[in-house]
Amino acid sequence: MSLPPGFLDELRTRVSLSSVVGRKVTWDQRKSNMGKGDMWAPCPFHQEKSASFHVDDRKGYYYCFGCHAKGDAVTFVKETENLSFIEAVEVLAREAGMPMPARDARAAEKADRRTQLGQVMEEAVKWFRMNLSTSAAAPARAYLAKRGLSEEAQARWEIGFAPDNWHGLQLAMKQKGIADDLLVDAGLCARSDKGGAPYDRFRNRIIFPIRDGRGRAISLGGRAMDPNDNAKYLNGPETELFDKGRNLFNHAPAREAAGKGQPLIVAEGYMDVIALSEAGFKAAVAPLGTAVTEDQLRLMWRISDEPVISLDGDTAGIRAALRVIDLALPLLEAGKGLRFAVLPAGLDPDDLIRAQGAGAMQKVLDGAQPMVNLLWNRETEGRVFDSPERKAALDKTLRAALKRIADPSIRAHYGEDIKQLRATLFGTRQPARTPFIPGQRRGAKGVQPEQPPVASTKGSLLAVGDDRLDEVLREAVVLAVLITHPRLIHRFEPELERLEMIGAGHHVLRDLLLTHADAPTPHDQILAAAPAALEALFARPQIRIEPAVRNPEDADRAEFSVAEALSKLHASRGAQREIQEAMEDIEGLVDEGLTWRLSQANVARFTAQAGPKGKTAEAVTAPNGVQMDKDELQGARALWDSIQYSRTTRKD
Repeated sequence: MSLPPGFLDELRTRVSLSSVVGRKVTWDQRKSNMGKGDMWAPCPFHQEKSASFHVDDRKGYYYCFGCHAKGDAVTFVKETENLSFIEAVEVLAREAGMPMPARDARAAEKADRRTQLGQVMEEAVKWFRMNLSTSAAAPARAYLAKRGLSEEAQARWEIGFAPDNWHGLQLAMKQKGIADDLLVDAGLCARSDKGGAPYDRFRNRIIFPIRDGRGRAISLGGRAMDPNDNAKYLNGPETELFDKGRNLFNHAPAREAAGKGQPLIVAEGYMDVIALSEAGFKAAVAPLGTAVTEDQLRLMWRISDEPVISLDGDTAGIRAALRVIDLALPLLEAGKGLRFAVLPAGLDPDDLIRAQGAGAMQKVLDGAQPMVNLLWNRETEGRVFDSPERKAALDKTLRAALKRIADPSIRAHYGEDIKQLRATLFGTRQPARTPFIPGQRRGAKGVQPEQPPVASTKGSLLAVGDDRLDEVLREAVVLAVLITHPRLIHRFEPELERLEMIGAGHHVLRDLLLTHADAPTPHDQILAAAPAALEALFARPQIRIEPAVRNPEDADRAEFSVAEALSKLHASRGAQREIQEAMEDIEGLVDEGLTWRLSQANVARFTAQAGPKGKTAEAVTAPNGVQMDKDELQGARALWDSIQYSRTTRKD
């Protein structure tokens, strides 16, 4: 739904960000200034001991200098509670006492229909639950007892029974005034081809309610009591409430348990999830009658960064794992992975727990393997690589699999692990290296004692190497100009937050700039906090002659200088990353396209370093009188536009 103009601004005004964040963190009393709304705490988004998570209550904005998480109150609730944007807005609106805005007529009608269907589902759950206590359900109760489910457990899971009757539910709901079309639209009944009353979809089955992430009944699953039934397990059809590829069985309780530190376990079916949960593994879920889908995988990653796929120890279980691998490879992100726990042959989690107890299941989970191992086993198990051709075929297959990984860093690490597995399989070893001894260095005359660097050398440009001197100087220009022209800090804030600082003391100055961006004279606060770093910055010869630093009144020149330096840093480091990734690929699995990638990256890198003097394009004069290459000026202006657009959308 769309929100009216001003609603979010009013919500942010009424809700204190520090009160929202304070429910999840413990403030650092020494570092925080409560009176000014300047709050610091260990970051709730990554494990740390220092207080690098900053909340500015006046701006209603948070930022972590460690993991770079940032946002406002809505973003914080959305990320910490695994909610959608609208759900997070609803939570904060309730806290602020603000009614949610009225929706358009069509959306309201659709929402009302979904509400009606949800109420019908709840009535059906109650009816099936009641039927479990009837004489007709005696075999179902005996089956559940045999599976180790007590009456208390049956009540916790709201397990019910559908009698062997074509119109039992339909007639019971009709007596409650529920129309047949609602039963059909909810997936509880199906229309008759002969034009009669709708008939019950679930008959002679144990019923398991399926609830969404907010605990609302959206469908049912049924386990057949007749061993000759065509479908042992039957789920409700796709409806307005239920999309089987976008939901998980036991979603809400598992999310809560995973939030308390339990590993998320993905099992095959209802009984496996129930058995795991009753044995203490509360964060257990299962797909709903289908193979794991992309949406379900993303849903799992919202619950836990590294779900454990629990595989039945049979051929079907292994095949299911291999399908998950192919699905997951293109979706992998840093910090988001999968592990696979393979159970003993012929056993599922329910069987293992009933036979050997929760301890046996814990051992299986402790032995869960990373996905790269299963990928390797899939391509090598049962095969012989006794010829160059077979080895080359394996390399080609693995290379194709790794190319599907979008994240270059993950792809490089997968390549490194597979290279090690390959070396073990083929009996190859890396050449022996002379052990490194701290305090010694290698030279023409053998190993010599290494002299410790003096303080002046550690803080100089010599410490970063010739290939990165230009980057350090451009960082220095950015920092010095922004300190001299503090009104530009907010304009370049997003770029500054993301900028990796390699110069000595530069990261300290950057963090202080961001922290004191609203101060009348940030220079004074920085001088008080880091006098040595500030003095070293302005002592550089290149900074002393920088026009934007020498003339504090020339705001246009200052803006251009910062944009130019950031643009060149971005181009140069992008080329370096491409070269590094290509080199890592070469060290892993060789690809014929890598030479081209390296050549193109080098061209981009040297073009970025050359600047206007190295180009022959048309030269133009900027408004402040500076002559530049036309393409470079346009690139700088495009950078300004993107920065301004980023700031505008963030305010919205």
